[in-house]
Amino acid sequence: MSRLFSDAGVRLPVLAAPMAGGASTTALVAAAAGVGSLGFLAGGYKTADALAGQMDVLRTRKVPFGVNLFAGDPMPISDADHRRYARTLQPEADRYGLRLNHGTPVADDDGWADKIDLVMGGDVAWVSFTFGIPDQAVVRALQRSGTTVLQNVTSPTEARQAAEVGVDGLVVQASAAGGHSATLSPDRPPAPVPLADLVARVRRTTALPLVAAGGIATSADAAAALRAGADATMIGTLLLRTEESGASPAHQRALADPAFATTVLTRAFTGRPARALRNHFTDRYDLLAPAGYPAVHHLTAPLRKAAAEAGDTRLIHLWAGTGYREAKQESAARTLERIAARL
Repeated sequence: MSRLFSDAGVRLPVLAAPMAGGASTTALVAAAAGVGSLGFLAGGYKTADALAGQMDVLRTRKVPFGVNLFAGDPMPISDADHRRYARTLQPEADRYGLRLNHGTPVADDDGWADKIDLVMGGDVAWVSFTFGIPDQAVVRALQRSGTTVLQNVTSPTEARQAAEVGVDGLVVQASAAGGHSATLSPDRPPAPVPLADLVARVRRTTALPLVAAGGIATSADAAAALRAGADATMIGTLLLRTEESGASPAHQRALADPAFATTVLTRAFTGRPARALRNHFTDRYDLLAPAGYPAVHHLTAPLRKAAAEAGDTRLIHLWAGTGYREAKQESAARTLERIAARL
């Protein structure tokens, strides 16, 4: 494993991915650290204050951790497209007595400036970015503060772009990954390249340390990624049913429910490509959803929240990578060690 991690005491070449929306808890990150792995807090969709609170919990427990942040400009969406999709979804919202936003699209940068200030002054050992590549000035400032900077990429071209701003390593994400794709071109879905092949292609473009992510279901999958040139691997979906997971009960049940037979890459929930279990929402609305993030995310969020609280898996964003059937009810430590067993 690269000295990028081993010099900091990380010995397990299977890391715990950041999963925004509540799945990545401080307990999960602590469990990863307890077996010599490394877990990342998901900075997306929470305020800087909420993220600071999680960081404080881990510091108090002397747990090493990383932080993942959303970067990049919002994808624009026209008022007309926003209103059309709101009208399309309103009958689903009526079931829960909700009135969706039929007015101006909501666009924000996920509290970028506040979160950058937080990690720069927070003695964070690792920070990773997704959705966009930060300015070189941000990368260098973080490095001067002692932070190792990682960038999520989905292609050799993106890897070269990240290398040009001076990041320390890359998280190479295949299209089989659950949740949002890290693609820098969200107007089109990422190419369906197997993880080991994608790692090999990126390895030919850069000598930077690589962390392979996306669709890892077994120890053999992780081993293949390492043989292809990765220095470590990262799992997310496999941790969703663990004891420390913050995923909703409905989400956790769906991962083991035979009724959910496959995953699809969809923009129906947020306006940005994301892999989820196929359900009524993906079937009905994927082709109707406009590209536009985070406006579509904000539009559908109240409906998804109500559905989750009601256990209505027809309408929930059931994020899942292609290896979701291997997600087990066990401790996060057991899952990480199970995948690392033959590496």
